[in-house]
Amino acid sequence: MASLSQFLLFFSFLFCLKNTFPVLGFQSNFALFPVAKDAATLQYVARISHGAPLGSTDLVVDLGGSFLWMDCNSGHVSSSYRLISSCSVNCSRAKFHDLGSTSCLLNTNCYVSPYNGVTGSTSMGELVEDVIAVDSVDPSDVGQSTTVDHFLFACAPTFHLQGLASGANGMMGLGKASISLPSQLSSSIGHPQKFCVCLSSSTGVLLTGSGDTVFGTKIARSLAYTPLITKQNDYFINVQAIKINGRRLAVHEEGKLEAKLSTVVPYTTMVSSVYAIFSKAYVEAATKMNMTRVETVAPFGLCFSSKGPLVPEIDLVLQSEMVKWRIQGRNSMVKVSEESMCLGFLDGGLEQSSPIVIGGLQMEDNLLEFDTGSSMLGFSSSLLFKETTCSSSLQDSKLKQFI
Repeated sequence: MASLSQFLLFFSFLFCLKNTFPVLGFQSNFALFPVAKDAATLQYVARISHGAPLGSTDLVVDLGGSFLWMDCNSGHVSSSYRLISSCSVNCSRAKFHDLGSTSCLLNTNCYVSPYNGVTGSTSMGELVEDVIAVDSVDPSDVGQSTTVDHFLFACAPTFHLQGLASGANGMMGLGKASISLPSQLSSSIGHPQKFCVCLSSSTGVLLTGSGDTVFGTKIARSLAYTPLITKQNDYFINVQAIKINGRRLAVHEEGKLEAKLSTVVPYTTMVSSVYAIFSKAYVEAATKMNMTRVETVAPFGLCFSSKGPLVPEIDLVLQSEMVKWRIQGRNSMVKVSEESMCLGFLDGGLEQSSPIVIGGLQMEDNLLEFDTGSSMLGFSSSLLFKETTCSSSLQDSKLKQFI
């Protein structure tokens, strides 16, 4: 009898889970959020409109974040958010991967653990729901907004904002968790289970859903695809090999080089054993191209004279020699003065958990499509070689008001 009750309870949970976010009365291709790069912290900051009265809040974008969290007592303070009960289905959804926090007490609020991806710290916060406004969800009426009710996020303490860009009031989690921003909007407004990120050194864009309407079919259909791996809420790809100017590096790692994608790390980092081989090969390639090394500038390990237009090409070879993520030019070098530039790849130390962490610089002006439904990552490599950028490639001029 007890087992039957448990089964019925579980079945009811699944039914409620499926119907937690009612799909609106139309099918949407995308929802758009403007993203700006903070010059001081090199973090990417998205703007979201929420609450009553409707107001805007800036949030640091975190690819691996489980959910959206903010300081609800500063910045735009909403009068319409509602606390979630610890015994609700939504609380269970929020804690689905947190096996140690499944307790339920009547008449108590649901507490979750907001994670600050910049500092690596976790705090305690209350799960709440509120209304958010989404721009450009209807491709037939681009530029209009609609509201999404019952959007779940966490209220975190003010001290949890430490390390975030000035003016940012929290973080926007884009991980595969059931209450991340892409997951909730996919359920709420009925678009595909995917999101696109096109970062820029100035202004970029985050889209949940399909990017065809915004970037055009020519760019969207030119993407190369590689399997997307999800661990907890972080996204990874497998790198079969690294090449510099076509030369394959002898990186002695067991199996594939697992590469994590991160928007909270400004530059790509490599575990020390991989970086040592990579940096040596890069210097050799740079020397053959008559590049002159200059004094290093922290945090970089290799710096060169900025004279000369060309720098070595870096290829991340993925599932085959035909599928490569090419990194060069502005995606590999950082200008530190009028006379010098530094390689935007850093030594991540001996204890870095992933052999490679691909940082923000290497993702800029690169249209990335995270298809969580089919577990594939689409990537354009640098749009600069297609004579466009993340900002200028927006297809409809009416979208410019959001960027």
